[in-house]
Amino acid sequence: MKYTILFSILIAPFAVFAQSNEVKTKTINDKKKAVGYANVLLLNAADSSFVKGTMSDENGSVIFNDVTQGSYLLKASFVGYKDFYSEIFEVQNAVELPHLILAENTEFLDAVTVTAKRPVVQRKIDRYIYNVENTVVSSGTTFDILKRTPGVILSQGELLVKNRPAQVYINDRKVYLTSDELQQLLEGFAGVNVKSVEVITTPPAKYDAEGGAILNIVTSKNLSIGYKGSFNASNTVGILPKYAVGTSQYYKTDWLNAYASYTFNSRFDTKTDEGFIQFFNPNGSEKTTWDDLFKRDTRTFSHSLNTILDFTLSETELLSFSANILHTPRANSDISGRTEIYNPQGQLDSLYTTQSRLENQNDNFLFNLSYEKQLGDNGASLSANANYIDYTNDQTQTVATRYLSPQGNLLNANAFSTIPTQNSKIYTGQLDYTGNLGSWGFEAGGKFSGINSESRQEFFNTTGDVNESDAILNDNFDYTEAIYASYFSFAKDWNKWSFKAGVRSEYTDANGNSRTLGVVNTQQYFELFPTIYLINTPSDNHSFGIEYSRRIDRPRFQSLNPYRYFLNENNFQEGDPNIQPAIANKIKFNYTYKNKLSFDLYWDRIDNAMSVLPFQDNENLTLRSVNTNLNYEQQFSLDLTYSEFVNNWMWMSVYASGFRIENEFNSLDETEGTVAKGVNGMFLQTQNYIIIKPDLTVTVANDFLSNFLSGSYEYNRPQYRLNIDIQKRFLDGRLIINLASEDLFNTYNIPLTSRYSNQNNSFFAKPESQKIRVGLRYKFGNFKLRDNSRETSAEEETRLQ
Repeated sequence: MKYTILFSILIAPFAVFAQSNEVKTKTINDKKKAVGYANVLLLNAADSSFVKGTMSDENGSVIFNDVTQGSYLLKASFVGYKDFYSEIFEVQNAVELPHLILAENTEFLDAVTVTAKRPVVQRKIDRYIYNVENTVVSSGTTFDILKRTPGVILSQGELLVKNRPAQVYINDRKVYLTSDELQQLLEGFAGVNVKSVEVITTPPAKYDAEGGAILNIVTSKNLSIGYKGSFNASNTVGILPKYAVGTSQYYKTDWLNAYASYTFNSRFDTKTDEGFIQFFNPNGSEKTTWDDLFKRDTRTFSHSLNTILDFTLSETELLSFSANILHTPRANSDISGRTEIYNPQGQLDSLYTTQSRLENQNDNFLFNLSYEKQLGDNGASLSANANYIDYTNDQTQTVATRYLSPQGNLLNANAFSTIPTQNSKIYTGQLDYTGNLGSWGFEAGGKFSGINSESRQEFFNTTGDVNESDAILNDNFDYTEAIYASYFSFAKDWNKWSFKAGVRSEYTDANGNSRTLGVVNTQQYFELFPTIYLINTPSDNHSFGIEYSRRIDRPRFQSLNPYRYFLNENNFQEGDPNIQPAIANKIKFNYTYKNKLSFDLYWDRIDNAMSVLPFQDNENLTLRSVNTNLNYEQQFSLDLTYSEFVNNWMWMSVYASGFRIENEFNSLDETEGTVAKGVNGMFLQTQNYIIIKPDLTVTVANDFLSNFLSGSYEYNRPQYRLNIDIQKRFLDGRLIINLASEDLFNTYNIPLTSRYSNQNNSFFAKPESQKIRVGLRYKFGNFKLRDNSRETSAEEETRLQ
């Protein structure tokens, strides 16, 4: 694999060294203030044909390197300004030109579109902002943008930041979807609607204390009155095909913004799992070894509808209603498995085969009502919003097992079926104030969250002609939760210092009742969650910062439910109604040079960290995966982030992290007691955005992860992925076609092993990570309008599963 990594790094474009004739200038507005990030083109004087393109930096400076001798002119453009053309000039040696003066265009504010702009990373006191609007990065889906955001890792289908699961917000509102549903939603949401992604590694007091880092997707804001629409379609081929079609419509008047989008997804996915379990005798000798091979084919149909109505009540008041509806009428899986059982001498003793059918139907409805009012002229504002979420999941599972001799003779057979259902309702209400107290910035607010979840499961023994309900394995689980929260924070900038601090208080009243098992878990607790940020900027080139935060992780509803999901009768997953919330503390030091190179040194520790741990019962020959608490998990890490426009046609981003992860947990086997594990690892991510022409761009992205620890599982070997995307624009930007390849060398899936004491099991999950996607998007109407598209969200929905 080392050769594929070396090859992918070498194919990334590099700067060409040649005789240097520089052309320098600066972009300013008609008030003589610098205009940063303006698009500047170098054109041939004879026919105005394109030669090179670049962007002014944050101070408006423009430099073209390696310009051959000849006659040229410059064109400068930026959203909200009229195009500016320089006088014709000659290049013999280095040239410094008069400033390019951009005049505001108030009448045709929407007429300029930057088509070949670099992404920009901007740092603030409590987050860094990945600006992608009108860049090559926005050519794909919103999920593609998240995967390519510097510092974000996609591992086992989960988005990680600083090696911890991240929460997704859209326009500062949390998305209440399971991880699979979130991916479906964001893959149907075009990246052209995204202005930036805010990576909040240490969330301030304004945000819920639940969870770790936050990925906040900020969508574009409307500029002009009119109508626009688009149609988009994509086809993805891995082993099996997947396609999506959708449309979005937007209309704006002087008092109404109306947006609606619909996406239909049809997916046919296949996944192969290889498993290994070595069972032991009480004296520690090998008892038997099982080799598993499972194949799961899943057919999914889903409909996603998003709509937003913004009403401008006055110059200072805005009322909004929005709805997100995700309907999945079919998510059916056919699972086939074969387990071979070997004696200690390596001879085949017996085997069994499993056939399973899993049928799912789920619905997720989210409705939001919000009100915003500007108070006076000093930037103060008051906002209120309410959410209602209704989530339903109906499922049936049938499992049939046949036990065979090595010669294939039937020894025994059994069968069972389960019918689990879940319905969850979530209510939230929130009030926020932002303003100033003297020279200090001030934020304060309060929130209520109410959750009511009901889970049921019926278990039937269906062997032969029997169809009997098994009361012991039936499940009836109810969960209610109420969270009362308030917060305030202060912020101030002076001289070369910036300071922000706040505290959030949350009182939780939760009750889990397993009626079948007769287990009631009641939790009532009050916690304070402080956050502190301090940054010193001694010069424009250097800044130093320190951050501290305390946060909480609450258990997902399904992890509290003790019912079992079966791969076969010897391999199943179950919840634990006695799981406790986890408390996380984190401290981070940062140094940034020229807003391009940054170092983060940090430590975080999670007490009662939640995880899924596998435990093999060596006596009864079963493997159960249990949702439970670790004693703790902690990590030490040093991260490097670098981003730069290397030359006029390539922007490069590098993220590197060296870390150590440690955890400790109590073995459910009781013979082992406490188990401590630790790994050292490195993550490397490089991204290159290459402008071939203004309407043709290429993206090359690499991910490399050397080692990782998740619960008791360790990665067996390094994980690597290379993605290459190509985008071409036609018809003056109305038609966009994308060709994307993911995991080009099929090296992203790796085995995971849990090995300690009398536990030795592993699995190798192999979903379709190697894919090719072809997508197109056609815009109609006044397609240069920016709309008010955004996803409405709330706070607790990620805990639905």
